[in-house]
Amino acid sequence: MMADNEIHTADLDPILDRYARDPNALLQVLREVQELHGYIHPSAISYISVKLGIPRARIEGVAGFYSFLHLQPHGEYRVLFSDNITDRMQGSQALMEMMCQQLWLQPGRVSEDGLVSINTTSCTGMCDQGLAMLVNGRAITRLTHQRVQEIGHLIRNRTPLADWPADFFRVEDNIRRSGPLLDNTIAPGDVLHAALALGGKDIVEAVKNSGLRGRGGAGFPTGLKWEACRNAPGEAHHVVCNADEGEPGTFKDRVLLTRQADLVFEGMTLCALAVGAQHGYLYLRGEYRYLLEPLQAILQRRRDNTLLGKNILGQPGFDFDIAIHMGAGAYICGEESALIESLEGKRGVPRSRPPFPVTHGYLQQPTAVDNVETFCSAALAIQMGAENYRAIGTAKSSGSKLISVSGDCPRPGIYEYPFGVSVHEVLQDCGAVNTRAVQVSGPSGMCIAESEFDRKLGFEDLPTAGAFMVFDDSRDLFEVARNFVHFFAHESCGFCTPCRVGTSMLKQTMDKIAAGHGTQYDLSEIEHLDQVLQTSSHCGLGRTACNPVLHTLKRFRPAYENRLKSLDFEPAFDLDGALARARQMTGRDDAGAHLKPEDA
Repeated sequence: MMADNEIHTADLDPILDRYARDPNALLQVLREVQELHGYIHPSAISYISVKLGIPRARIEGVAGFYSFLHLQPHGEYRVLFSDNITDRMQGSQALMEMMCQQLWLQPGRVSEDGLVSINTTSCTGMCDQGLAMLVNGRAITRLTHQRVQEIGHLIRNRTPLADWPADFFRVEDNIRRSGPLLDNTIAPGDVLHAALALGGKDIVEAVKNSGLRGRGGAGFPTGLKWEACRNAPGEAHHVVCNADEGEPGTFKDRVLLTRQADLVFEGMTLCALAVGAQHGYLYLRGEYRYLLEPLQAILQRRRDNTLLGKNILGQPGFDFDIAIHMGAGAYICGEESALIESLEGKRGVPRSRPPFPVTHGYLQQPTAVDNVETFCSAALAIQMGAENYRAIGTAKSSGSKLISVSGDCPRPGIYEYPFGVSVHEVLQDCGAVNTRAVQVSGPSGMCIAESEFDRKLGFEDLPTAGAFMVFDDSRDLFEVARNFVHFFAHESCGFCTPCRVGTSMLKQTMDKIAAGHGTQYDLSEIEHLDQVLQTSSHCGLGRTACNPVLHTLKRFRPAYENRLKSLDFEPAFDLDGALARARQMTGRDDAGAHLKPEDA
C-alpha cells in the first residue's frame, strides 16, 4: 500500500476539473478518487480541501457516512456479499464462509498481505439474479460454490477485474410479464414533440388528469407536485430522478434504466418543460455502477439529436440537460430530502420538512423529485392521452405497476400489471406454491398471510413501491423479520436519537429472542418502542422500522412464542452462565458457587 507521500496529486486535477471544482460535487469527486487509488488517501483529502475550499473535517465526515467510501485501505479486492433475506435463503452465508476459508481471513478484516477483504452489504438490487456480491463495486451474479472458488483463485492470482469472465457480471432483465409501459414503442423525441404542442401549463394539467401518482410507494399525485414546483418562486428550477432504489427486494428501476433509459430521460425532460427547469440530475445507486457508462452514452446521443442541451428540438429557450450522480451505499438517500443533501455533496441526512423540495430543494431552489418509474409513466401518459391512461388500473390507482418478484418462486423477475391485480394472481404467475407469506413493498411495507392473498395491489388496499417477496411454508418468519430489523439498524443515518437508539434496541431484542432469552415482556416492549419511533423519528426509516416485527407478530405469532421462555423477564446477559468457567477452574459447582435468581 502507498505511503502518505506517494500519492500523485496531479492525478486528482482531471477529476476536480471534470466537476468544475464545484464543492457540491464532493461526493462524486471522492468516489472517483477512490476508484483511482482504492481508498481516499489522507493527502488526497488535504489536496481536495484546498482546491474545493472545504474544511478537511467535512470531507472526512462525508466519506465516513457512505458505506462504499473508505478512509483506510480495504484491500486490492473489496468483496461484499449481498445480505438481503433472499440471498440468505439461497445460502449466501455458507458461500461467504467458504470464501473466507479459501482466502484465509475473517469477515470484516483485510488480509495480512493487503490483497482482499470480505464483508456483507445490504440488498444489491439483484434479488432475481441468484446469489450476488460486489467486487470493487462491480456486481457479480448467480453465485455457486464453483463460481466462488473460481473468484477466490482469480483474487489470489491478482487477476484484474477486466480479465474476469464476462458471464460473472451478466445481469438479466428477467421480464416475465409486460404491459403498456414495458411494451411501449415510443421513439426518442415523440413525447417531447407532443409536449411542445401542449406547453408547460397544459402538461401539468394532463398529468393531473391522468391520475398518475408517484411510484415510490407514498403515491403523492405527480401532477400536483409538478404544479407546486412550477408555481414556486426561485431563480432556477431543477428536476431530480431518484434511481436510488435501496429497498430490499426492489429492482424494477434497474430494468427500466436498462430497457427504457430513453423513456426515463424523456420523462425528465417533459417535467423540465412543465416546471421550467434547465438542470436535471439522475441519482444512481452505487450498486448500479455498471450502468453509468451506458447511461452516459444515451445522454450524449440525446444531446447529439437535439433532445438535450440548448434549444431542444429547435425550440428557442427550451434548454435542459441531465447529469448523473452516483450514490455510495446509503439506503437513507432514497428519502428525497436526504438524496438532495447527497446531491449537494453532503452527508445524506434527511431535512426537516416543511419546507418541501418543490419550493426548497436542490440548492434551496424549487425541485421536482420523482423516481424512475414515475418519469416513465408520465411520458407514457402524455403519449397515450390522459383519459386513455386513466382507463388503465382502478379509480384511485391509474396506470400499470411494475412488481419486483423474488424469493420462493421459480420465476423471479419483473411483472407489469394494471393496478388492482390480486396477490394471488401474482403468485400464480410466478409459479409460487405453498406460500406462507408475502412481503409487499419491502421491509417498510406489509407482510401478509395466506388468508389475505385476495387483497389488491393499489393505493386503495396494498400500496407498494414494487417489492414482492415470497416466502413458502419452509421459512421461519421470525428470521425474516430479524433480517429486516438488522437492515434498518445498519442503515439508520444516526441523525436522530429515537431512530439511532431505537433501531439498535429493536435489533438487540430480536437477537435476544433468537438466543432463547426472550419473554412476553420483550414482545410488549417492541410495541412500546414502535410508539416512540412512530411519534418522534425524524424520517420514515425510523417510523417504519418496527413494521416487519409488528406485522409478523400479528400474523405469525407462534414463530416468536416458540422461542420464548415462560419468565416474565430475563436479562439479555446471563451472569451466572458467565461464571461457569470460573467454577470449572476452582472445582466448585455447589449451590454457593451459583448466583440466586434474585441476585442474577
